[in-house]
Parts: sequence; C-alpha cells; structure tokens
Amino acid sequence: LAVVGLTVAASSLLHAPSKSRTSRCAMVSIGVNAVLAVVEVPVMDSSLLHAPSKSRTSRCAMVSIGVNAVLAVVGLTVAASSFGANAELASVATMPKTAFRASTVAATGLRKSQMPAQKFYGARRMMPMRAVESPAVTEKSVTIEEFLGNTEPKLQKSIMAMFSACKEIGYKIRTASCDKQACFNAFGDEQLAIDVLADNVIFENLKASGSVATASSEEEPTEVNMGGEGYSVAFDPLDGSSIIDTNFAVGTIYGIWPGSKLVGVKGTELKAAGMGVYGPRTTMTLAVDGIEGAHEFLLIDDMSSRHGQWVLSQSFMTVGEGKLFAPGNLRATKDNPGYEQLFNYWYDNQYQLRYTGGMVPDVNQILVKGKGIFANAASKSAKAKLRLLYEVAPIGYIMEKAGGASTNGEQSVLNLEVQQTEDRSQVAYGSKGEVARFEELVGTKYL
Repeated sequence: LAVVGLTVAASSLLHAPSKSRTSRCAMVSIGVNAVLAVVEVPVMDSSLLHAPSKSRTSRCAMVSIGVNAVLAVVGLTVAASSFGANAELASVATMPKTAFRASTVAATGLRKSQMPAQKFYGARRMMPMRAVESPAVTEKSVTIEEFLGNTEPKLQKSIMAMFSACKEIGYKIRTASCDKQACFNAFGDEQLAIDVLADNVIFENLKASGSVATASSEEEPTEVNMGGEGYSVAFDPLDGSSIIDTNFAVGTIYGIWPGSKLVGVKGTELKAAGMGVYGPRTTMTLAVDGIEGAHEFLLIDDMSSRHGQWVLSQSFMTVGEGKLFAPGNLRATKDNPGYEQLFNYWYDNQYQLRYTGGMVPDVNQILVKGKGIFANAASKSAKAKLRLLYEVAPIGYIMEKAGGASTNGEQSVLNLEVQQTEDRSQVAYGSKGEVARFEELVGTKYL
C-alpha cells in the first residue's frame, strides 16, 4: 500500500499545477510513503508473520499497515482531485470567453460585477496559452464566395480580383523589410517599394479577371485599359505607405463603377467599394450595391482547413454618437477658424483622441467601435490632400452603407462628380451628428 501511495502521489505531482495545494499534498504524500515503504514495510511484514497473536509486535505491525493504508488512500484522493481539476481546466480552455464568464457566474450565483477578481483571473492564469480566432468566425462562417453568390457575375469577378490581390499584398507586407524609400530581401538587395509592388499586384489581378475595362491607381492617376469589359476600378494600392516602416496598420482602398470610364463618375454610381486593413489581422470591409450594410471579412491565417479563406466576421449597420475623434491635417487650424473651433470643441468636451496618421485604420475604428468621427479639413495654406476618386468617394460609400455619414463641408462626398482623376477634397466621416457639426463649424467658407 505504501508503494501504491508513492506511485499515485508521484503521478498526482506530475499533473498538478506548480505550487498548487495539490502539488504540495502530493509532495507530502510522496515523502511519508517513501519513508514508510523503505523502513516500515519490511519490518512490519516480518513482524506480523513471526509474532504471536495479540502480542505487542503484531499490534504494532497492524497499526503500521493501517497507517500505510490511510496514506495510500490520501495519495489516491489527491491524484483524483488533480485529474479532475485538470479536466475542468481543459474544458474551460476550450470555452469561448463569453461562455466561460457565463458559466462562472452561474456556478457562483454572483453577477459579473460581484465576482472576486482574484478568483476569476486566478483561473485564467492557469489556462494554457493558445491562439484563438475571432469568436464570430466558425466552421460555418460565410465565405466571400458564398456572400457574393447572387451578385452579377462580372461584378463578382471584379470584387474577387481585389480580394485576391489584397491577400497577396497582406502577405508581402508581413514579410517585407522596408524603410521609407524601398524594401529589401533577405540578402539586403533592394526590391520594389511596397506601394509600387502593391500597385503591380492589383493591376495584374484586375487584368486577369476579364471583367474590368478600365483601372486607375493613385500611384499613376491615369485611366489604363485592362482589356476586359463590364466595370472600371479606381484604387489606392497602399494608403498609409509613409508609416509602414513604423509597423502601423495600413490599407488598400478601391471603388468599382459600371462602364469603361472613371472621369465624370459620382460616388452615388458606385456598385461596390472596399477597404482592406493590414494590421494584426488582415481584413476587408466591403459594401455592395443591393446588399444592406457594410461587411467585414477576415483572412484566415492559422494553418487550419480554412487557411487562406476570406470569411465574414462582422457586419456594420449603424454608426452612433460617441466621443471619439481622429483629426487629420491639423495644420489647417492655423487659418481655418472653423476647424480650430471644432478641434477645441472636441478637446473641451473630453473626446478620446484616436489618430494613427493612416486614414484606413482611423476610419476602420469608427466602423468597429460604432461611433466617432474622422476629419481631414483644409485651408488656404494647408490644401486638401485626399483624392476624390481613389479614397474619398469609396470610403464615403462604405461609411454611408454602414449607417454613418460623409461630407465635404456642405454635402455628401458621394454627390461630388470626378472632373479629373486628381481631384481632391476635404472630408469628414462618422456619425450623422458629428458630420453635421463639421458642416456647421467648418463648412467650406475658409477654403
């Protein structure tokens, strides 16, 4: 029995968390059983066989057997407790966070706010570390191909060409070694700058689709014949490329219009627009004519059976009011009193400043958080930088499809006609209330 107790307690120690009550009990059980196994078992066994019945020797031997039996049972109980605890932790580790919290509250009978923090987080510290997907993504999540199943075939091909291009760009961004001017391979040889590389990838995919007649890039703002027919695509291949060396999130913006021309179009004529975000995750937010809302797709990159697929992770239907702001081109406050007044309003009312210097991540946070405003005002000395065709109109389309608003200071940016590919505009995106305040204070009177 002592040997059994020793074996079981040792097994318990191997499975118990370090410095836990279980491991300490197992150590005690091992020590006592080891001593008894080495010293007492041979003695008591010999004594019991040779001692007269009911003698002091036989009684001592019987007591020794009893003590060893109790200790063996203790070791067995400790091990069983250890295995049970580890099984419970294993089940907790596979639970979604919300389910874990719900089961904890149900077990304790407490509301979340009443739960002792040390017990809750203590359990979490014992959980094994593992990578997890977004809780919204499951094996049954809708893929981009399924999402576009009822879309006009040529429009579907044009959209899929952009998804394919952004998948490749996302990979190249993660593996590139870049400074502000160029990228380098593993041997230190200079390669194409990442924004030029992204530009080439998009053109190649659009041409291969066969559904794109004309394409135009912000990198080279001319209309280029793609050899297909059906739609025209304008894009900014890598918005925020100037901050890529800092490892900030950057993105791709694009708009898809029907026909074969891009000059003379308006945002109201868009058939689809998308915004790719290359950050800790690679995502694409897509808005399509005839489909309500804007929808975010996540690129699965976990070497699972869904690796390389774009799956629907969340949908954006409303942008509410909230104190979050991302102010671009603040130099314009020097000679745009309206923008200065608006900035002071945000500051005095304790808005949260959330600005990275990249329009894609700054607009994306408004969609994800469901509140706030992004503004990029202009003035006589600080001219508008953002191009209507490549950036302003496509993102305005996404924002308005998501339930928000856009403005150039006096009207929706979707109402502005592209006179030439290099047209620029000041802009504000966000909740309807915040956009209305931008129109009231900033407007267009200081341009």
